[in-house]
Parts: sequence; structure tokens; C-alpha cells
Amino acid sequence: MSLEQVDAFYENLMTNQEIYEQYYKSCSIKGVFGVWNWDKKKIVNFAASLGYEFTEPELDEVLFDTGSTVCN
Repeated sequence: MSLEQVDAFYENLMTNQEIYEQYYKSCSIKGVFGVWNWDKKKIVNFAASLGYEFTEPELDEVLFDTGSTVCN
């Protein structure tokens, strides 16, 4: 299931510093007042380059679901 792919991707990021640094450099954009924004399309593409398959709506569902383990 794709939602499980999102969880697995973020679990990998949390346990692998090198991959997290690549993710940070590839997917974040420094916005106004120094606030960092994340490009969901780039996140999906970066995850795909590591073998994970999910869509932007699935990413949103996991990131913004109150029961998600990713944001807790």
C-alpha cells in the first residue's frame, strides 16, 4: 500500500543521516523570513529514486493525518 510506502520512506530518512541530507538539499526551499518550505513533487520524486512509490495526495494524507507516526 502506498501509505505504507510513505511511512517506510520517512522511517528511512529518520535513520539514515546521509539520505536525510540529500532529501533536505533536494526537497527544501528557503522561503520568506527564513522559513523552510518543502516541495511535495520533489519529495515524491526523491522517494521514487530510492524505490518508494506514492503520490502527492498520499504524502499529504500521511503528513497531515493526526494518527500518523511520521509527524508524532
